[in-house]
Amino acid sequence: MNKYTVFGNPIEQSKSPQIHQAFAAQFDMQLDYDKRLAEIGEFKAAVDRLRSQGGKGANVTAPFKGDAFDMADNLTELAKLSEAVNTLTLNDDGTINGDTTDGPGLVLDLTIHKAPIKGARILLIGAGGAARGVLKPLLDCQPQQVVVCNRTHSRAQALAEKFSQFGNVVALQADELETQGYDLVINSSSSSLTFELPPVPATIFNSQTFAYDMSYKNQDTTFVTWAKDNNVATAIDGLGMLIGQAAESFYIWHGKKPDVRKVLTEMRDQLTQ
Repeated sequence: MNKYTVFGNPIEQSKSPQIHQAFAAQFDMQLDYDKRLAEIGEFKAAVDRLRSQGGKGANVTAPFKGDAFDMADNLTELAKLSEAVNTLTLNDDGTINGDTTDGPGLVLDLTIHKAPIKGARILLIGAGGAARGVLKPLLDCQPQQVVVCNRTHSRAQALAEKFSQFGNVVALQADELETQGYDLVINSSSSSLTFELPPVPATIFNSQTFAYDMSYKNQDTTFVTWAKDNNVATAIDGLGMLIGQAAESFYIWHGKKPDVRKVLTEMRDQLTQ
């Protein structure tokens, strides 16, 4: 049986094996998918070991998405733009394909939850790798504008400049943000992981805002709680994005599109038990 895995450090918390097994069950597939701790500086050796064991593909999480990008022989255009890879395909000829499915996974989850994207005014908080990975797929959905806001403004400016060829994207500082609220606010920063709020004012929200945190926990994240306290229309975390990006990886490897909604419901129920 072909082997698949997810690499990370740490990795114990990863739900990828559970998600991919749930997808495989939808198609009565037998799937060998595990999670592996890769030591810092040893990522290539870990991938080589997987290949020697009959490995055909790997998902990649922090902190190895840059290593995976560097290691891939063939990169998709989106991976090149993102400068990161979260999905590796190990080809029979010894080459490696690198792709990123984070952005498509986010858009899939936003679409499932009927978030406003096309023609919307979108605020993207953060300008790191997570933001870089989702900006092009967001712009492909033809929003009115995407505003990038980051604690270090120069990083937001660099990101907006890089992606301006794909749509209307600008960088603003926190005190320049709209005071009437945005249609869609996406927190791509890691603030919720440390129980902090991003450095933006609550005036980014209004009663029609759809708020989305790319982090997730077994209860509302700090950002989701803050958004709800400011009476937004909807506020959700990034569990669906995790499942969406996994579904995109599954399709790359197996050519089958799983039912994401079903797995999201199952995972959400398990998280809240």
